Amino acid sequence: MSDPAPAPPPAPSIEITEDGPYTVRGLPVVRTAQVETEFGEPVAWAPDQPLEHGKTVRLCRCGGSATKPFCDDSHLTNGFDGTETADRGAYADRRYPYEGEGLTLEDDFSLCTQAGYCGDRFENVWAMIERAADPEVRERIRGMARLCPSGRIRTRLPGAEPDEPELEPSVAAIADGALWARGGVQVIAADGTPYEVRNRQSLCRCGASKNKPFCDGMHKRTGFTDA
Repeated sequence: MSDPAPAPPPAPSIEITEDGPYTVRGLPVVRTAQVETEFGEPVAWAPDQPLEHGKTVRLCRCGGSATKPFCDDSHLTNGFDGTETADRGAYADRRYPYEGEGLTLEDDFSLCTQAGYCGDRFENVWAMIERAADPEVRERIRGMARLCPSGRIRTRLPGAEPDEPELEPSVAAIADGALWARGGVQVIAADGTPYEVRNRQSLCRCGASKNKPFCDGMHKRTGFTDA
């Protein structure tokens, strides 16, 4: 009798555990960080540093693990409330379009993580859209929007699909920040309901977001660190 066929690899996904960690299946887990100017303005992403590849792992969601980004069961003793409060509808139903000449900037404020790629100390994409007729300004807006880790903002040329960076399916732990689900990863709520699949999603790992499971920038206010 021949040996049984090996079990198929798990479908890539991030499953949320009630008041517990994220269970990541079949996805590389890496570290990255924001690259900033001398003025603290983010302008790029640091190269990925691999942590795990393709295994089923648990990633901390409460902010208390001593082995971040991995879970050490601190949620069992620190009173973590992981209740999901985020809207489960589609981006298209929430986004507001800012129209510029030759370019539309779409914005879903509910997904903001305060990452800061949308502007610098002089101006931001919402002001720049008024000058989108200038090809250089238009391309700069598109580049800034593609760096947004949550996908709050995205751009669209007339008659085209939304601009999206090409991202391999993976999960990146941003230094002292959110978990960045990239490349169209399926996120599944604790009750089994799937969230909309998006190319870029930022998931809370400080435990303090008011928009769980998504990051709302609270890690900056609470002084969260993954050191």
